[in-house]
Amino acid sequence: MLFHTTRLQDARLIEIEPATDERGYFARTFCTREFAAAGLETTYVQQNVSLTKAAGTLRGMHFQRVPHAEVKIVRCLAGAIHDVLIDLRRDSPTFMQWEAYELAADDGRRLYVPAGFAHGFQTLAPNTVVDYMMSAYYASAAADGVRYDDPSFEITWPLPVTEISSKDRSWPDFRS
Repeated sequence: MLFHTTRLQDARLIEIEPATDERGYFARTFCTREFAAAGLETTYVQQNVSLTKAAGTLRGMHFQRVPHAEVKIVRCLAGAIHDVLIDLRRDSPTFMQWEAYELAADDGRRLYVPAGFAHGFQTLAPNTVVDYMMSAYYASAAADGVRYDDPSFEITWPLPVTEISSKDRSWPDFRS
């Protein structure tokens, strides 16, 4: 696996290194030794999957508050997403900065989302499936978020937002 640094402190874009032949390819998608050597979380307690039917749908921007903060590894299994991270760690040199990454089923890329980041995505294709590995169990009392259109961040989304949950639409502004 290749671990690429990003503009955001501690976030990584992960690429597989496929071994190809006439049948297709085989690639490692997770290895405790390789993640540890890269200084990344190696323990994951939960894996989730989402199916989003319509292109333009937005999910996010979500995070869990301490002590339930979680690392996520996100990958797209079908379709494509515009994946956005916001660094909400007050002691980070990239605090309040965001960056977007396109993940598609056919590119094999994954995104390592550190604890303390808000995460969300917009689907770029219908019937998009996203897989998440989580380092902490979901704790509903610790679930939180910021609005996708919060003026504190000025996130640029590639498509008009066609669908969004009422919960995601009603998160407070970060500064409030």
